[in-house]
Amino acid sequence: MTNLKHSGIVIGGVLIVAATGVLMAFDPQTDPFASERRRMVETQIVARGVEASDVLQAMQDVPRHFFVPEPLRDRAYLDGPQPIGSSQTISQPYIVALMTSLLELDGNEKVLEIGTGSGYQAAILSRLAKDVYTIEIRQELAKNARKTLADLGYRNIHFRVGDGYEGWPEAAPFDAIIVTAAPPETPQALVDQLKVGGRLVIPVGRGIQDLEVHTKTEDGLERRKVIPVRFVPMVSDPED
Repeated sequence: MTNLKHSGIVIGGVLIVAATGVLMAFDPQTDPFASERRRMVETQIVARGVEASDVLQAMQDVPRHFFVPEPLRDRAYLDGPQPIGSSQTISQPYIVALMTSLLELDGNEKVLEIGTGSGYQAAILSRLAKDVYTIEIRQELAKNARKTLADLGYRNIHFRVGDGYEGWPEAAPFDAIIVTAAPPETPQALVDQLKVGGRLVIPVGRGIQDLEVHTKTEDGLERRKVIPVRFVPMVSDPED
């Protein structure tokens, strides 16, 4: 993987950092969570074996606390998922980093995300891919995530409210697909919308699932199980 490259200017003592698809004001002197992000990356992610420098940089840079409800912001960097409303969660930081690293992005990809949730995973992907297409079935979550990402200056993310089982056929094919909720089996529509050579990272199963990497070949799918995980079920009805 390539290292994430930044460029920026200083305005009024605040560094305005330009990265892939994002323009964000960041003042290390006033950010109350900067040290927590560094500790999160070092103790939760690097310590568990994630080595991709661009993924680590993205996890260090993206302000995770803006993607959780305000009353829970002091818990944003803890080693576990946090509730975001609608019976959904923002994934554990390590799981976000692991799933992102398994995509093996180089910065030029078009990525599909199933399950926008809080928008945090989309923000991480935005820094590592050319374009991110993200689908959320729950309208309120989608609305909140879109506002958060817009407020933080992310510009290469495309949004849709809809059924993730159907994917985004008119934007296909995708270089990579990531699914942040667990279907009982891999949806065929997502396989169909993946380029040959592309990777699909997805938790599969009921209850405790397997995190799997599917690589599409001319002859079908090569599947690899990574670790057991527990995600919320992937649904086709927002009331489920």
